[in-house]
Amino acid sequence: MEFVLASRRPKRADAARNFDALLAAARDAFAEKGAQASLEDVARRAGVSIATLYRNFPTREDLVDEVHREEVEQLCRAAAEFGDLAPWEALAAWLRRFVEYIGAKLAFSDALNRTTDSFQAHRKAMRDAGGPLLERAQRAGIASPEPSIDDLLRMFAGISTVEYVDAAQRERVFGLALAGLRALPVAR
Repeated sequence: MEFVLASRRPKRADAARNFDALLAAARDAFAEKGAQASLEDVARRAGVSIATLYRNFPTREDLVDEVHREEVEQLCRAAAEFGDLAPWEALAAWLRRFVEYIGAKLAFSDALNRTTDSFQAHRKAMRDAGGPLLERAQRAGIASPEPSIDDLLRMFAGISTVEYVDAAQRERVFGLALAGLRALPVAR
């Protein structure tokens, strides 16, 4: 299954280079400072003028949306790559990738709650990518039958956005969430 979200990437080579440089710079700036990072800083990091930034992204929301779109596409592609793994391993690997996506991009941690058409499309793409992995694990009797993919996205987004004492604590919390998702063995 191919997940492609609409991009505003220009066709002309020089414009596309500037566009890509702006996205890379924005990705770094947002990771460091959140979605409210200075647009002047983004332009400077990209090596372009602020006018070039605004020509490509008339609003901050446009820039945030495009960076988020790329991240969501990578997450969706990961679901397809993990599809060859056993049901539980595929689901756990994709949820780990989701946690990394949210944890590294706190600027997008509220993306599950935004109401714009593009963010709703991103949310749908994530559900469409992760849903089959959850359903396969549920059909195999490995994952609890109760939660929906939306439940999991919200739960794992929540555990991704809190501060932890260290990486080991983050791993324990992730492990606890996964353990809670496992189906209970049927008593015989």
